[in-house]
Amino acid sequence: MPTIINKPYGVRIARYFDFIKGEFHIEQLPDKKDKANFTEQKVWDREPEPPTLAGLALYLGFNSLDEFEAYERNGKHKKQLRMGRLMIEAEYEKRLHYQSATGAIFALKNLGWKESSEQNTLKDLPKTIHIKITTSGPNVANSEKEVEL
Repeated sequence: MPTIINKPYGVRIARYFDFIKGEFHIEQLPDKKDKANFTEQKVWDREPEPPTLAGLALYLGFNSLDEFEAYERNGKHKKQLRMGRLMIEAEYEKRLHYQSATGAIFALKNLGWKESSEQNTLKDLPKTIHIKITTSGPNVANSEKEVEL
């Protein structure tokens, strides 16, 4: 865990990442194949959930993503919030290696990522474009009467 862990929001961010792991307990349950035998099995009390920026903002007590982002830009603990955002981005980035990464790509684009083809925007083009028309070969006929076979 990064060095933000000792900071006020850093502790809460670390707790969020622990919280989303879910909670479970171990029970002795009958084996699915042989009901006479019992095996230890994990029983979820609270299912794990994926990390999300909205989830982090709610966990930290913000009322909206706008409020979270405003504090992230100008707040006293902006460095910790930026680190929390980066940790969520890292989780989405890991999902790019899965079979279907469409959801992760969508989330990363919403977090500001751009595809390389999107990086060349109109602002990169020159302000003035000069067009020069050149001709080659015979002149084009204006009507059928000018065409010789």
